[in-house]
Amino acid sequence: MKDELDALDKTHTWDMVDLPYDKSTVGCKWVYKIKTQACGTIERYKAHMVAHGFTQEYGIDYEETFAPVARLNSIHTLIAVMTVRGWGLSQMDVKNTFLNCDLQEKVYITPPLGYVHAPHKVCRLCRALYGLKQVSRA
Repeated sequence: MKDELDALDKTHTWDMVDLPYDKSTVGCKWVYKIKTQACGTIERYKAHMVAHGFTQEYGIDYEETFAPVARLNSIHTLIAVMTVRGWGLSQMDVKNTFLNCDLQEKVYITPPLGYVHAPHKVCRLCRALYGLKQVSRA
């Protein structure tokens, strides 16, 4: 949990603010996962902060959830062209990918369990958080 909270702080995912009277908060929870190696031994334990996106209301908390994605045929064509021309191909994994995306809407969440904060404050999200309806287009 500490690694996830550190990543959230490092990317300035939220600001602690007073909740505006006309807004409501979206809940959040910790989701835990055990990463194992191919042989079945435990590699590490992971924890992700996930918003209760199912409580968001269309038109109030978000407007759009469409995420542009390349078609598989386009990717196959690109790989074929790269192969014919002798170009190299690489891939990479970006840690906390969704946390790097800015949000357009003002979304407020209840502070996560284990996060030290001032009383009566909520988190106004500056960046996307797993579980939000609009995270795929952020």
